[in-house]
Amino acid sequence: MEERLQKILAQWGIASRRESEEMIRQSRVRVNGILAHLGQKVDPQRDKILIDDLPVLTGQRPSLIYLLLHKPAGFVSTCHDPQGRPTVLDLLPSELREGLGIHPVGRLDVDSTGALILTNDGELTYGLTHPSHSISKSYRVTVQGHPPAAVIQRWSQGVILEGKITRPARVRLIETYINQSCLEIVLQEGRNRQIRRVAEQLGYPVIKLHRTAIGSIQLKTAITPFLQVGEYRHLTQDEMIFLSKQINRTPIKTKLS
Repeated sequence: MEERLQKILAQWGIASRRESEEMIRQSRVRVNGILAHLGQKVDPQRDKILIDDLPVLTGQRPSLIYLLLHKPAGFVSTCHDPQGRPTVLDLLPSELREGLGIHPVGRLDVDSTGALILTNDGELTYGLTHPSHSISKSYRVTVQGHPPAAVIQRWSQGVILEGKITRPARVRLIETYINQSCLEIVLQEGRNRQIRRVAEQLGYPVIKLHRTAIGSIQLKTAITPFLQVGEYRHLTQDEMIFLSKQINRTPIKTKLS
């Protein structure tokens, strides 16, 4: 049965759909010896698929893996970095880092720390990062200065970025220091560097940004030990049930399906 190439690569755990599309754009994928193109349909039982000139076999699909990582600063949330910076995969042992298709779900920018999901389940990644879904993400953010209540309310209600207003967020003052303030921020969306850009626009630039939770998935729970910086653990059964419910709550409407 024919399916779009990027969907098949995601189902096999090779990469997320977006990363599969990027590999196709970079001319790294061939089908029956011919460079693949976006939107191309293939039959995995009939067509020969190669990535970087290495064959991909359906029988080699690895077991699905779901991890929670405590990301340190200085690591990029990608599988490969053209600038040669360390990636979050470098924090995993070699048996998980190579040959299993594990990749980050969404991103934390290089200077940010905290909770990041890693998996080789491309369909899960696609579901969790699709705009039709909005899993809340919680952050502890230190900003320069002391934003007054009016600024915090404005931030909560939404701020225009690139001509489009951000979704309402929960923004709460936690602590005040001499020249800085600590905020708790809960987002229902994740535009590129959203918190940093909004904070800069409002006049209170971010000093430190730490993600504490992805929905109900936290770095520390009642049944799991706190993850130290750079450590990872497998998701629990309850956490997997939570993710499954989030994906199935609203049907994903997309031309890629």
